[in-house]
Amino acid sequence: MMSLRNFIRHRLCLGFWRQEEGAVLAEALLAIPFVTLFAAGILEFGNIFWERMQIDAGLRDAGRYMSRCRPASGTYAPTCNQATAATIAFYGTQNPAADAKPRVPGWNNAAEITFAGPDADGNITVSTAHLYQTSPLFGWLGVDAITINSFHEERYVGW
Repeated sequence: MMSLRNFIRHRLCLGFWRQEEGAVLAEALLAIPFVTLFAAGILEFGNIFWERMQIDAGLRDAGRYMSRCRPASGTYAPTCNQATAATIAFYGTQNPAADAKPRVPGWNNAAEITFAGPDADGNITVSTAHLYQTSPLFGWLGVDAITINSFHEERYVGW
């Protein structure tokens, strides 16, 4: 007669290790969390790059606008200003609708954009430092806040 100890060792343990019917399920349970985390990271970094491209486009538009401004003088008033250039950077137009959404979520504070120039070489520089609004994934992984820094230089042309 087989003892209880031998029964557990031979029938249950060895029988369990010889069975392959649940192997795919066990491997999937181990792999799916890592694959999901990897895919979410790819999407998050893709969103960061998309926001950077949108900010670059906004700064380029604002720089082009400022490069065509008349210099301030006593004979005529300048026809453009930095507030209008900032609105163009944020919304893509100088007259956005009341319910218009900015190019980048959370990037619509005029204090974030800095205008400099024209310098000695005749360049106008438009720059920004935008704090990226992360998803909970980065907070869970312990990634610090990400700041998107960007600038654009445009040759001053005037009118």
